[in-house]
Amino acid sequence: MTHDHRNHEDAQKLYELIKDIRIAMMTTVNTDGTLHGRPMYNQVADEAGDLWFFTKDSSPKTTEISRDGHVHLGYADPDKQRYISVTGRAELVHDTAKAKELWSEGMRIWFPKGADDPSIALVRIHPEKGEYWEGPSNTVYYLYGYAKARLTGEPPHELGEDKKVNLQG
Repeated sequence: MTHDHRNHEDAQKLYELIKDIRIAMMTTVNTDGTLHGRPMYNQVADEAGDLWFFTKDSSPKTTEISRDGHVHLGYADPDKQRYISVTGRAELVHDTAKAKELWSEGMRIWFPKGADDPSIALVRIHPEKGEYWEGPSNTVYYLYGYAKARLTGEPPHELGEDKKVNLQG
């Protein structure tokens, strides 16, 4: 049974914040127990809120995910002052139909044979927890905040929004 990760308080806002961020930093647990991060091209979340990524079946991350599916995704859009953290469980999916559904021509850089490339593995992330920080992106606000902090030694009252989001049942 598929769990709807979007059906939780503040989840819609979290998904709205990440949908236009093209690159996520994916961190997995290396075979020696250390953390291993790398940039991944972000796909749109599916209707249940699962997050999908393309990878080569022979990449180190497939070994790491097969051994320990805990992952972290970090998203940043500094121009809009948006920062998102998502943790969850990853699984490897070998499904040509799903690869075709998610395919965009920009993926051809990594997969020259297209969506039918036999080296494609999909990483499906089932999010468990998320957190987002969204600050005002207005330069005037930052100048005001800087001036207030400089003159009074106090930060402005509202520096943005920070929300923790439970994405599991």
